[in-house]
Amino acid sequence: MRVIALISGGKDSCFNMMQCVAAGHEIVALANLYPVEKDELDSFMFQTVGHQGIKYIAQAIGLPIYRYPTFGKANVREKYYYPTESDEVEDLFKLLNTVKERENIEAVSSGAILSDYQRIRVENVCSRLNLISLSYLWRRDQEELLNEMIQCSINAVLIKVAALGLETKHLGKSISEMQPHLVKIKEKYGVNICGEGGEYETFTLDCPLFAKSIVIDDYDSIVSSRDDVAPVGYLRFTKIHLQEKENGELEKLSLSERLKTVLIKSPQDYIAEIIGPELHDGCNLSEEETDEHACESNSLKASNSGQFHPPSPMEILYEEEDCPDAPMVNRNQTGWVWFGGIIGKHPDVTPAVEEALEKLSTLLQNENLRTSDIVAVTLYIKDMSNYKAINEAYVSWLGKKSPPVRVCVECPLNVHVALDATAYKESQDCGDKRACKRHTMHVQSISHWAPANIGPYSQAARVGDIILVAGQIPLVPGNMNLLDMNIKRQCRLTLRHIDRIVKAMDAKLRDIVQGICFLTHSSYIADARKEWERRTRNAIVDYVVVSNLPRGAQVEWCVWAHRDNNRFEYEETGKCVANFRIAIRRRWNYENNVSAIVCYMSTGSSNSTGNLTEASLPSMELNANELSEAFEYLLCKLRKGSQSANPTCNLRIFYKVGSFPGPNFLHNVLSKFSTQNLVITIIPAIHLHNFSTLLSICGIRHE
Repeated sequence: MRVIALISGGKDSCFNMMQCVAAGHEIVALANLYPVEKDELDSFMFQTVGHQGIKYIAQAIGLPIYRYPTFGKANVREKYYYPTESDEVEDLFKLLNTVKERENIEAVSSGAILSDYQRIRVENVCSRLNLISLSYLWRRDQEELLNEMIQCSINAVLIKVAALGLETKHLGKSISEMQPHLVKIKEKYGVNICGEGGEYETFTLDCPLFAKSIVIDDYDSIVSSRDDVAPVGYLRFTKIHLQEKENGELEKLSLSERLKTVLIKSPQDYIAEIIGPELHDGCNLSEEETDEHACESNSLKASNSGQFHPPSPMEILYEEEDCPDAPMVNRNQTGWVWFGGIIGKHPDVTPAVEEALEKLSTLLQNENLRTSDIVAVTLYIKDMSNYKAINEAYVSWLGKKSPPVRVCVECPLNVHVALDATAYKESQDCGDKRACKRHTMHVQSISHWAPANIGPYSQAARVGDIILVAGQIPLVPGNMNLLDMNIKRQCRLTLRHIDRIVKAMDAKLRDIVQGICFLTHSSYIADARKEWERRTRNAIVDYVVVSNLPRGAQVEWCVWAHRDNNRFEYEETGKCVANFRIAIRRRWNYENNVSAIVCYMSTGSSNSTGNLTEASLPSMELNANELSEAFEYLLCKLRKGSQSANPTCNLRIFYKVGSFPGPNFLHNVLSKFSTQNLVITIIPAIHLHNFSTLLSICGIRHE
């Protein structure tokens, strides 16, 4: 993509430029906001100290620079930004709008590392200008990042200090000189080692992108605060010149050619641990995987489509019965609301999606809710080739501000779309308003952290201790291409995404309580289960084989976590109903106000993912009384210990097409439970837990 690089003069914006070039982008110009008749501004957004040297960076690289004045006013200081006259963000909008008109740019480079405030505002401007934000440093480990900058020959000096452990004597020292001291004060005082909290600012004198280096001939040292604990001081440049490098031919080279002598990582390099031999999450490859690793270690590929040695395709049977059109909603006492059983029956795709969303809108209105109260949506669609049209209808209905998390899978439906949703509205009875507040993470910038959600869905939403995570597929974060490798590697990359997302929401991968693993082939279940169990603590998961996933992925994980997962209990239980076996795995917390189950209904007595084949299974008829008894047992377990006589329960029911009587049979049996507070969504699948499994249910109870 053609990229404009926002530069402050510091190490972060320069290193992010290097990352952009390493990822294959073309930087066509630089952009900078500068203060008027001041050395620096007390800006929430931009580094302005050292602005006297900005034009020399452009000359050193050999690119045009666009500059615009700013007065550093932050009129909107909340987390989320909306266009506001005279706010400093509007200065950025005007600057980038001018650049876009003149340079035909597609993306914007910025050096944000940890500040949601800055990232959200850059993304807001990019969204309004239809540009993509490239923030490759986002959420990098700062100690690792600083070391990587130094190893990649970033020569930057401190030009401002404003933190405990830093003094004016440190001004002018390089980051390589300061690295040991920065590590020390990080450990002692909790200082951000890259200065992301404003502890210090830098100016880059040289980096591999520069054809010439910058020399500061003279400067003034200004002390703006003589605080005994954390004095504040900065440098004002008064004389600067450019100096030729030893290789005087650099000006003739492209930016990508200048990086060839530097060991800078590409997007693929940042996922190298996925193919072992030792994973960063502490899970080493087993002995039987070692040989496989030796064969595959040189085969790390990333492409937009395709699979790595795909198995023989599975037979796909589509549901022929009309799906029950039974939208339903129920809520609990703490503000959670569940919606299910919503379908779009129109024969054309877009009207069908609009029909389903209109049904959801009606249910929302009946519950005195708005679309902004939705925290999660799952879309089950008949044909993934209609994804673009479905997405456009969804965006038109929803809007883009703090969108809910979303999962999207292709299932063998006989309608274009079915959906379920979860909403939350703070209860008036909530004693701890802070604990009841909803937090949404919607990172639209492309980075090496986790896949960007440029579309209408967030990575995660948290209410209290409960965290809902968007469906994750194995995209290489730095280029948003699908990892074209086997199912083990796809699972590892996807679970790394989930790990990083829940960590950003103040939790851990081992805090996951329940999940659904959508796969595109039954042969993938065993490996997916193995990768899951190595990384989680008794998290219960349902394995559902569907006909297709976004971008041709082999796996998509849909999970939720609880920040107090170490207080959750675990139980495996079951019973026989006639010739069928019911197997349940259940999780519940100490207070028993959160409970989850995964239930399988199978023929025979085995519920392993072993070597059963469909040909070996006896033919058995399931009658309504047997299914009703199974659901009574399931609900008894899900509600066990509840303080409410009739608690709200949300059930996602997956049935195997061709091996189960069908959706209307299920719906008729479940109608017997109409007096109970249930929300039910019935979805067809190609295959479930194993060949003997006819039905699987994911159940949740929040109180």
